[in-house]
Amino acid sequence: MTRATARVPGATSPRVTPRTGSTRAGRPAARGTTPRPDLRLVPATPVARSRSRAPRALRHPRAPFVLLVVAMLVGTTLGLLVLNTVIAVDSLKATQLRADNAARAQEVQRLEQQVVSGGTPAEIAAAAVAAGLVPAGPAAYLVIDPDGGSVLRGTPAPAGAPAVAEGGN
Repeated sequence: MTRATARVPGATSPRVTPRTGSTRAGRPAARGTTPRPDLRLVPATPVARSRSRAPRALRHPRAPFVLLVVAMLVGTTLGLLVLNTVIAVDSLKATQLRADNAARAQEVQRLEQQVVSGGTPAEIAAAAVAAGLVPAGPAAYLVIDPDGGSVLRGTPAPAGAPAVAEGGN
């Protein structure tokens, strides 16, 4: 109980009469003021309450704040989990791309080495014979005169028959 409703045992409440003539300092009261009402003690008997109880949210005003904080923690945790997962997936993709780039770089290096080693005339001739090509004979040229006529220089000859590869193709 508060002081206003406290009951002092054995004490009776004296009737207080309103002041009308003067104030504390002995000055007369201003005109047009209304007198103060009588003060009395409130009885200490409990007031009958209805059987319905207040909703839980009204009894515990901290509950919405606690729920908000818990929801924010859960949301932050889930956000970090998703962010971490996305970063891990991107890291795996980057690792795979680096491995693919290294493999392609080795392939390019192998092909460049092949070009360098296979660029000599002897290598090219050996590769041509292996592919079934035959060396060309003497070349003939067709020369066009300024008046529009043409002259054949050299004697064209057909290429020889390809050699039969050993191994029975």
